[in-house]
Amino acid sequence: MNNYEEVETLVKKVEIGKAIRERQANNEITEAYWNIGKLIVDAQGGKEKSKYGDKLLKEWSEKLSKEYGKGYDYSNLRRFRQFYLTFSICGTVCRNLSWSVIKILLPIKDTNKRNYYYNLCNENNLSVRELKRQIDNKFYERLEHKPDKVDIITSINVPAITENFRNPILLNLNGNKVENEKDLEKLIYSQLSYVFMQLGNDFTWVGNQYKISDGNKNYYIDMLLYNINYNCYVVVEIKCRSLKKEDKGQTEFYMTLVDKYKKRANNNPTIGIIITKEQDKFVANFVKNEKLMTLTYELVN
Repeated sequence: MNNYEEVETLVKKVEIGKAIRERQANNEITEAYWNIGKLIVDAQGGKEKSKYGDKLLKEWSEKLSKEYGKGYDYSNLRRFRQFYLTFSICGTVCRNLSWSVIKILLPIKDTNKRNYYYNLCNENNLSVRELKRQIDNKFYERLEHKPDKVDIITSINVPAITENFRNPILLNLNGNKVENEKDLEKLIYSQLSYVFMQLGNDFTWVGNQYKISDGNKNYYIDMLLYNINYNCYVVVEIKCRSLKKEDKGQTEFYMTLVDKYKKRANNNPTIGIIITKEQDKFVANFVKNEKLMTLTYELVN
């Protein structure tokens, strides 16, 4: 690796880190707003009483606005309370949608309609502008057959996707040495049909060093696969070392980009796999819903 390649590698690491921190910060802010809403409801005596109690909101908003600005005025505290009352479980909502999107969903009183647009945002990574356009165009109202009940869709069941996997998955060295990530990537690519057979025959190849652009920045995914049975893309990142905390964040960031720019409306959310080296074995870590599932890869001669 020459000096420029080393510099480029570090720049990529910095830019990915920035994007990951921005995403994590958004999740933390959204979760904080939900928890503020919960505390307000608790202070007002529970869900039923809180719907009608505004004295406490006025008192708290005056203090918070004076100290921390307009972001905590009366209307926003009411919105935080509504957020908690509308979405009883924060986990999925806080992870998947930005606060800007949630603010648009909250005024929708029809639960089915609101959940429909939530799922639409979650599945297609809609921006605020795109969501407003769909609502203005009455996307839900124009459905020919509306379901009786629309529930929030969380994700596909990741353990199910591994049911037919062989463990460990074997990679034939065939006299080759695996000293870095590119070597392992080439090894997997050279025996794709054998690897796919062990994965369950439902995976197809999309590309390696797959380029995906976000604004004026380009990112390269080590491998991009597609699972036919589960109708979803699979991001694969390869590390010839043990798993690090930032690997999960990087892979989730790539999953978000694939969901935003590659996934179609009828596709399920993207899954991630991080292949890492643990002693003399390679381990595949499945990333979904903030959980890691491991599967061992063994190199055999």
